Amino acid sequence: MSLHIKPINPNIGAVIENLDLNRADEQLAAEIQAALLRYQVIFFRNQQLGAQAQVKLAKAFGTLHIHPIYPALDDAPEVIVLDSRRQDLRDNELWHTDVTFSQAPPLGCVLQAVKIPEFGGDTLWASGTAAFRALPAELRNKLRGLTATHDIRKSFPLERFGATAEERGKLESSFRKNPPVIHPAVRSHPETGEEILFVNEGFTTRINELPEAESDELLAFLFQHAVKEEFHLRWKWREGDVAIWDNRCTQHKALFDYGDAHRIMHRATVNGSVPYYQQAG
Repeated sequence: MSLHIKPINPNIGAVIENLDLNRADEQLAAEIQAALLRYQVIFFRNQQLGAQAQVKLAKAFGTLHIHPIYPALDDAPEVIVLDSRRQDLRDNELWHTDVTFSQAPPLGCVLQAVKIPEFGGDTLWASGTAAFRALPAELRNKLRGLTATHDIRKSFPLERFGATAEERGKLESSFRKNPPVIHPAVRSHPETGEEILFVNEGFTTRINELPEAESDELLAFLFQHAVKEEFHLRWKWREGDVAIWDNRCTQHKALFDYGDAHRIMHRATVNGSVPYYQQAG
């Protein structure tokens, strides 16, 4: 079949219409994968995926990740539950690429809107490929030779996620299992070969080859540059929406602007590979 695709803007995002993801077969999954490589994040309205259907769809992209912090569905441990009445979700209101604190960050995610506030709760995605292309040539050349440290503690501090002895113990165990890691500041996309700016405010703490002050200054600039309006989109959710994004070349931010209203999202995360940089051509 031929997908009905409506691009959102020139740099990132598309809506795929008139499609029931509950009936996705191998051919459809292959077309969705191709669309994802082109648009980096894709959206589907009115889906209402069951837990097992969401798992099946995500597994079309690879094996699935089990998150060390967030709770999961009882009948689908691969699907984490982001529930504003069960968790402190303020950390999601920060631009980040998921789980870059691991040696092999996720390939991507399948996210479903289960309960949406009447107002607020939008999510923004930004393109790391568009952001890198827009940098001055001198800075692009400089970044190609640098590495960055990523640390889980930056977004999951004990003071917020260790309120009880049980939570503290679980978090400290996650810290031990996930020590700081080093990734290239610019990574190559393993399928398209494109160069991607690969630092994010959520987990990146240091440019390793630079003095601390210079590292801090450069990271502050890159964090701001990467999410400029021309590189990002804003998605207003409806219940039943599904988003699939390529975590290798994007970052995102979920707005926490809905007060005490109830917001529930279900997310399945696809395992990825170790980031690397290879000079194009």
